[in-house]
Amino acid sequence: MYKLLKKDGDAKRGEFHTVHGVIQTPVFMNVGTAAAIKGAVSTEDLEEIGTQVELSNTYHLHVRPGDEVVKKMGGLHKFMSWNKPILTDSGGFQVFSLAGLRKIKEEGVCFNSHIDGRKIFMGPEESMQIQSNLASTIAMAFDECPPSLADRKYVQDSVDRTVRWLKRCKTEMDRLNSLEDTINKNQLLFGINQGAIFEDIRIEHAKQITEMDLPGYAIGGLAGGESHEEMYRIIEAVIPYLPVEKPTYLMGVGTPANILEAVERGVDFFDCVYPSRNGRHGHVYTNHGKLNLFNAQYELDEDPIEEGCQCPACRRYSRAYIRHLLKAKEMLGMRLCVLHNLYFYNHMMEEIREAIEQGRYQEYKKQKLDGMQNIV
Repeated sequence: MYKLLKKDGDAKRGEFHTVHGVIQTPVFMNVGTAAAIKGAVSTEDLEEIGTQVELSNTYHLHVRPGDEVVKKMGGLHKFMSWNKPILTDSGGFQVFSLAGLRKIKEEGVCFNSHIDGRKIFMGPEESMQIQSNLASTIAMAFDECPPSLADRKYVQDSVDRTVRWLKRCKTEMDRLNSLEDTINKNQLLFGINQGAIFEDIRIEHAKQITEMDLPGYAIGGLAGGESHEEMYRIIEAVIPYLPVEKPTYLMGVGTPANILEAVERGVDFFDCVYPSRNGRHGHVYTNHGKLNLFNAQYELDEDPIEEGCQCPACRRYSRAYIRHLLKAKEMLGMRLCVLHNLYFYNHMMEEIREAIEQGRYQEYKKQKLDGMQNIV
């Protein structure tokens, strides 16, 4: 499980031992919603750019190709040819995203597929069954993600239901892990802290889920409308009530600056679509800020995206060439930008781990943020 190796202030350097290998933390998980990173990135590419954990989505894989198909193919690892850890999101956030199409009850949620409109029911048991079929390393509990600006009564009722749902998730996962035909009988369940921007609701919820002694805990619902300052305030309020000897995962966050700030506050796991989404639009991260390669200033620029970067794009190609590919709508342009951005994030996490080990995280964070002033 989780081994805390070093603390520098509240920043944690750890190792999380799983059936699919050891995760060095803090870690940034690369988001492959439908079992692939958008941008024509293969699992071989992920190995080359230092990816530790791939994240896929329960809802999307349930709708297409179907979790039963993935199970028949031997589980997600075999299906996508990836032998390192995989975390699957429970589908709760997608249900929240399909706000106009959903109907929440105590049993679970009825909503319509975004692909063909067919009616789908998902509750805690269904989410666990789907994730068990996918055979991911880490499964996330099924929760409702209340809007960050929802009123207090709605948030309290939602969180109370999420506690009841978590108990059902745990019971069902224990049952599934004991079945003979389950592919991964060592699947790990992470609980999710909710409560919008109400500190007291968040703290009480953190205490309740900590009592359940799960392998890890996430802070959810902080990537949807609140300010960065509010997000940091909530993290600071909640972290002391989550066990330091378990990993803490900040869901859906974020920019390089968000990650640097959250690591300082004790977060171990991160995921975000920014590096791949921005890359597909020609926006690339560097230690000196974010560049938009569509800009005319790069038309004759022979430099790589970032001097000294060892990603597949920077080792070989110029900004001018990548700009041409993007302008010509050649898929290679998008692919090279996504690879660069994921490499940037993965290697920033390596630097973070090293800085914590050396007891100089504060100094590293300041230097990194000063360098990339316009990445916020």
